[in-house]
Amino acid sequence: MDLFTQLFGGLLAFVYHCFDRIVIYGYLSGLSRPERVVNFFRHVVGVPVVSKEVLSQRTTDYQNWVEAFARNHRIPIEWAEKGVRKEDYVLSWQRGMVRAGRYGVYYILKSMEQGPSFRVTVPKYPTKDANYRILARQRSRFTHYYFYIRDETLGPMVMRVASFLPFQTTYYLNGHSFIEQELNRAQIGFRKVDNAFLAVDDVAALQAAADRLSPEIIRQRLDYWTLILGPKFSAKERSRLNLSRFYAIAQIEYCRNFIFKRHFPIHKLFERSCELGLWRLTGDKIAAIFGTRVNRRMRGKLATIIDRVEHGHHVFRAYFKHAFLKQYEKFATFLRNELVSNNLADFQLRKGLDHLHAVRERFQDITGRFAGFQAQWLNVHVDFPLLQRLALPITVGAVRYPGIKLHDPRVIRLLEVLLHGGSHVGGCSAKQIHQTVISYLLNPD
Repeated sequence: MDLFTQLFGGLLAFVYHCFDRIVIYGYLSGLSRPERVVNFFRHVVGVPVVSKEVLSQRTTDYQNWVEAFARNHRIPIEWAEKGVRKEDYVLSWQRGMVRAGRYGVYYILKSMEQGPSFRVTVPKYPTKDANYRILARQRSRFTHYYFYIRDETLGPMVMRVASFLPFQTTYYLNGHSFIEQELNRAQIGFRKVDNAFLAVDDVAALQAAADRLSPEIIRQRLDYWTLILGPKFSAKERSRLNLSRFYAIAQIEYCRNFIFKRHFPIHKLFERSCELGLWRLTGDKIAAIFGTRVNRRMRGKLATIIDRVEHGHHVFRAYFKHAFLKQYEKFATFLRNELVSNNLADFQLRKGLDHLHAVRERFQDITGRFAGFQAQWLNVHVDFPLLQRLALPITVGAVRYPGIKLHDPRVIRLLEVLLHGGSHVGGCSAKQIHQTVISYLLNPD
């Protein structure tokens, strides 16, 4: 990372790193297993038989509460349209909340999706307990509610609540939204487009705000909105059963952002990084960037590709197990290296929200190594006249050495061999190169 900033420091406006997209699952500890659900209904609620109708009643009660909440607070609620991105659909309402300076829920979407639930069946053979029922976990398709929220601390966020027991919740956050709220609170000027800061009055304050995002802050806000928008339980039920949520990180992104002063160097840099990345990033180097070694027991992907996304933007990706590094340019002067993880076990990290600091440290190291590898490959500024320097004479003390004669046929044939259009060059011995150069000299066509 230091080498990267040393090589391109004159072209960079500033650099910052932070969490980007964070997806968190919320589990009801007291209702996550079948035996705990049976204990809840029998000994807390006082229902002797846990039947399908008993479970359905909880779902109906929550769905009626959501409809009444939307009606009383005049919040639009409707079914999500198929093929339409939900965030784009509610974007105009979010902007209206920003203009009005308001916080809270501004839209609710309903969607039929797969989620965890419980299945109740009657035993095939009679049992000593006539009220005994078989309760098993399953995945089924049912209604989920998307609450679109503008939070005072975390900024815009989404909370998805399953309407069936065990009422699993999913939270969608963004580290850039948290930074924006922190900078506004400190009255520091900035220019933010989408999820990227392109200009800021105080770079140190920007980085400090990014580092302040902690498990305590996230848990406090998630507990607050879960209490308001989640399924309702009586005071008796809460006192006799642990109904607190366990928060686990399902997906997390950490980005290192380079903001350049002008467009020319970033475009050339990204093109050259993609070319060298496809050639130089072997399986061993990908493993080294991620801080491990390739062995026979390793499972998952080890590959590099270039994807083309919407509007013609290209994204370079390096895959490692269930995670991948990606690099892309945006907004003419913005270059981002981003690490995406769908399973923290790939990094020997725990998924609990309390381990967010360990995730930050590990991901900082990985994105830093990735930038360091790229700096080693590039080695020079993107607009550096390398061939011209090779042809110029070199002075060492009082001795002057002539440069390489690039017009010499032997040098031209050697460069043709070394810089051929194949997919890779590694593995060629000096003897093979010598024989190939001779064949080029004898048969130039």
